[in-house]
Amino acid sequence: MTYLLQALQARAGEFISLRRDIHRHPELAFQEHRTAALVADKLEDWGYAVERGIGGTGVVGTLVRGHGTQRLGIRADMDALPIDEASGAGWASVHAGVMHACGHDGHTAMLLAAARHLAEHGAFDGTLHLIFQPAEEGGGGALRMMADGLFERFPCDAVFAMHNMPGVEQGHFVLREGAAMASSDYATITITGQGGHGAMPHRAADPIVAAASIVMALQTIVSRNIDPLQAAVVTVGALHSGKANNVIPASATLEVSVRALDRTVRATIERRVRALVAAQAASFDVQAQIDWRPGYAVLVNTPAETAFARAVATELVGTDRVTPQGPPLTGSEDFAFMLERVPGSYVLIGNGTGGGPGEGGCMVHNPGYDFNDDNMAAGSAFWVLLASRFLVTQEPARHQ
Repeated sequence: MTYLLQALQARAGEFISLRRDIHRHPELAFQEHRTAALVADKLEDWGYAVERGIGGTGVVGTLVRGHGTQRLGIRADMDALPIDEASGAGWASVHAGVMHACGHDGHTAMLLAAARHLAEHGAFDGTLHLIFQPAEEGGGGALRMMADGLFERFPCDAVFAMHNMPGVEQGHFVLREGAAMASSDYATITITGQGGHGAMPHRAADPIVAAASIVMALQTIVSRNIDPLQAAVVTVGALHSGKANNVIPASATLEVSVRALDRTVRATIERRVRALVAAQAASFDVQAQIDWRPGYAVLVNTPAETAFARAVATELVGTDRVTPQGPPLTGSEDFAFMLERVPGSYVLIGNGTGGGPGEGGCMVHNPGYDFNDDNMAAGSAFWVLLASRFLVTQEPARHQ
């Protein structure tokens, strides 16, 4: 597939410039008006039928060729994060406190590069839906698009997405069948006791002591309630209470993050959190209230579609640059919700291992992160080849 990579590399500069423009003007969840307009305008210029405003700021571009019945969806995310950029790049964010710290600018640009090539040179037979999604970073943009009729209006037989991965060699593809990314749930635990003088604790009901005991008790869920061969995380990220060293406060608040790679494990963790918090609170004679907020689902890649994406990656770059069954990740992705409705697969592309500017090794959600522009050709070529291999002329069934 050297010729395809060469063809996409020849015009990569145009889309690197576009990526850097998007990077320079980042937009938070459901505020991606500039980015969405840029995407929609480009797609229309290239001959796609475009629908704007799906799920708020989502865009879908559709291209139909021939009479094939296969329908393919490819998704890219568009939103940025509330982080002050410190990458030092010449195209750094011009908006204080907002930056593309996860590479969604690159994901959008790679899919646009593929879109143009497919519009101009794509030989396929069927329907191609390019899905540009808002609000992946905790906003549930996939759910909003689906609630707005995404798959009813743009039916797909399979749907795919790609994310860059720092720490993996640039341009190396990582596939995984089955559970690939964790669910994410969040809980706020409010403990209410009775305030009092620090010198007379017997006349108070101390919520800080109860909170400290709850923090330690929660650590036993993974170690004692979950199968050691299953992955799970329970993290207490914040404990807020009190202001003075001689005052017992009336309340304390814990902020908890929960991750799991299995639906049953996810349910077990919630059940045990609720039981432990209630028991611990009772033992300290305080009250506890839990605000449990379900987040993203476990992302599960379906077998046939993952095998297909694996074959495409191998055809494109060779076996040496493909990990056929990579490890699962405890990060979360709302593409998981699309995969609950439509079979498909979530593919990783290495962002690089170097630690210097532009070398791709800096982890996502870090102020120093930047998307590796060397991935523009490989990422877009993958989408072109995947669409070409998926949307092929179907031979009519032969009657026996």
